[in-house]
This record gives sequence, C-alpha cells and structure tokens, in this order.
Amino acid sequence: MTKADEVDEIDDSQAPLIEHLAELRTRLIRSVLAFIVGMVICFTVWNPIFDFLTRPLCDAMAVRGMTDCGLILIRLQEGFFVAVSISLLGGLVLAFPVISFQMWRFVAPGLYKSEKGAFLPFMLASPFMFFLGAAFAYYVVTPLAFDFFLGFQQAGTVLDEGEVENATAGIAFQGSAQEYLSLTIKFIVAFGLCFQLPVLLTLMGKAGLVSAEGLRAVRKYAVVGILVLAALVTPPDVITQVILFVVVYGLYEVSIWLVKRVEKKREAELRAQGLWFEDDDDPYGEGRDEDDPLMREFDEDGTDGGARGR
Repeated sequence: MTKADEVDEIDDSQAPLIEHLAELRTRLIRSVLAFIVGMVICFTVWNPIFDFLTRPLCDAMAVRGMTDCGLILIRLQEGFFVAVSISLLGGLVLAFPVISFQMWRFVAPGLYKSEKGAFLPFMLASPFMFFLGAAFAYYVVTPLAFDFFLGFQQAGTVLDEGEVENATAGIAFQGSAQEYLSLTIKFIVAFGLCFQLPVLLTLMGKAGLVSAEGLRAVRKYAVVGILVLAALVTPPDVITQVILFVVVYGLYEVSIWLVKRVEKKREAELRAQGLWFEDDDDPYGEGRDEDDPLMREFDEDGTDGGARGR
C-alpha cells in the first residue's frame, strides 16, 4: 500500500466523524434558535406570566386578610432581571419540544428498531413527568409554603403623641419581586426534576444498570439521600421538606415496581426465545442441590468410571 492510499484510508475513516459533528452542530443551532424565539415571545408577555406565578402568594395573603398583594423593587434594575428570568424559564418550556425532537433526530439513526421503540416512550414521559412535578409544586407546595412564611408577621402598636409603654414593633411582608420569583422557580424546577426519578431509574433498569432487588437493598440509603435532597432544594420550611420527602420516596417505590415490570418483560422475552435458564445466576452449578438423586448418581458413575480407568 502506497503512502497516498494510507492517507485516503485515514481520510475515509474520519469522514463519518466529521459528518456526525456537522449534524450535531446543526441540531444545536436549531435548538438554540428555538430557545431564543421562545425567550423573545415570553419577554413580550412577561407581565401575565408574572401575574400567574404570583397567584399562590396573593391567595395566601388574601386568606390572612391582607388586601394589598404587592412586591417591591429593591434595586433599580431588578424589574428588568425579573423579566429576563421569566423569559429564560418560559423560553426553555416553549422550546423543549423542539430541543427534544432535535435530540431524537440526532440519536435515532444510530439505534436499532427495538432500541428506538424502547427509548421513545422515555422521551415522551420525561416532559410529562416534569410538568406534573411543576404543577404539583405550583398548586400544592407553594400555597402551603407561602402560608407558612406569612405566619411570622405580627401587628405593631400604633404610637400616639405621648409615650406608649410595652409597644411592639410590627413585622409586615414587603417582598422583593426578584427574590420571590427566584424562590418560586426554585420550587417548580426542584419538583419537576424530582419527578424524573421514575423515568431515570426505569431507563437504567431497561439498560441493565440497576435491578429491583438492588434498589430494595439500598432503600435505607435512598431514604437518607432523599432527606438530604429535601433539605437542600427547599427553604428551611419543615412542611415543604416533609412533602418533598414523601413525594420523592413514593416515586422511588414506584420506580422499583416499574423496574420489576421491565425485568419480568425481559424474562418473558428470553423465555420465548429459549435463552432463559433458571440457574443463570449460578452458571457453574455451585449452588446445585447435593441431595438430587440424578446428580448423585451421575457423580457416583463418574467416580466409579475414574476408578476403573485407573
């Protein structure tokens, strides 16, 4: 082989990699453009979105008899950053279908037909579970959390011109718009990501990375991990932490059930193909029953044969 032929062979081997990188760049550009378009759309209507996000706070304040549901701007530029934060979150939500489709179009050509059928349901279940977690945070968790936080207010003493003994200072809520939005988005994103647990563990179970028995064995460690997670992603609010722990632990138990179903389905397929053996976990017969008469007879015949051979 000449030197020119070797160079041509190297170039041919690099061609598929260049094509994949070019396709990846195209998919990323389309995803970024979709995100920018979604962000611009949300920036033009950020006020209604902000009103929607502040509704749990206004409802909690109305229950306590507070008629003025208002947030303040501590810094001059804070209102702009509130609009930008809403635009980023809304743009990601609007562009997510396009982004997931571009990911699928990039990965799908390298998958077998059976792998496509196994991977596609998880891509559909992932956004569904995220929105389910976000809705749970918005309609259930945030009202309870805001009611808990507002409970630390107290009415102050009205001072006359004269001196008032035993006067008490009032504690009234005057929240920052950016701080409130950051807290609400934190709740929504945290619960949305936590609701991905069944999807992630089921996908890992289908790939053979985890098993239902293994998940049961580490259940006590999972409890500790979930407690730490609840303390990190939620504010110092015991009610919210307990809710997050109960929900995530329930999702963990659901994940064990889903992984068990995946294992049963895989076992049924292997049985149908004649590839399943009851003693797959003991392929060398180390755990065989020594009292089995057939095995004992085989061992005796082998011993006698060996003695006769000597």
